[in-house]
Amino acid sequence: MSDWEDSAAAWIAIQGESGDFGRVHVLDTPMLALVDAIAPARVLDVGCGEGRFCRMLCARGLATTGIDPAVSLIGQAQALHPDGDYRVAAAESMLVEPGGYDLAVCYLSLIDMPDLDAALERIIAAIRPGGHLLIANLTSFNTAAVHLGWLKPLEGEPSFPIDHYLEERPRRTAWAGVDIINHHRPLKRYMQALLGHGLILTHFDEPPATGGPEGKRDRYNRVPNFHIMMWRKPA
Repeated sequence: MSDWEDSAAAWIAIQGESGDFGRVHVLDTPMLALVDAIAPARVLDVGCGEGRFCRMLCARGLATTGIDPAVSLIGQAQALHPDGDYRVAAAESMLVEPGGYDLAVCYLSLIDMPDLDAALERIIAAIRPGGHLLIANLTSFNTAAVHLGWLKPLEGEPSFPIDHYLEERPRRTAWAGVDIINHHRPLKRYMQALLGHGLILTHFDEPPATGGPEGKRDRYNRVPNFHIMMWRKPA
């Protein structure tokens, strides 16, 4: 089974110049609005991939550091943004300045981290007291999907069956040349871990799709793929 390094070329092709459906039509607008609302100076993007969100934040005048374990994705980030600060590292073992960031971002990356607790330990340590953690993640009913999507029977309405929701497990996901392992965890696993670090939840949303092809938008809004959370680290 392949990982993000082996799938880097396919992922870069999927993102293209603008990004995929979920980012462009669901997540970017509310994520950027939350960043604008707290006006951070320094941002740590953990699991930055090819650097797309870092570039968007830099265009807003923010100083960013992008972290990702895939060498090829970091290489693409550096090629597209030569002045950017991009580093090859896994979240669970990254070395960054303790308390050095006003905001840490995990934009659809927590599901890719095998050791959630080790990753959160490092991520939260990097945030200054009073700083924030912004998360976009796949919903846990999405990662518990039996067929990784809709089931279309010969007769009757399509359905989106899920199973073994409470069982944490790795999950192979393959589409359009990408073949990776991410991780299903019930929502309580994330919430309990973040609350256990003393973080304060300040925002939660399951944003709808607001653009894109009508059929795809309607299917998405029947079973949303993503949620967004903002947490504050106590001062």
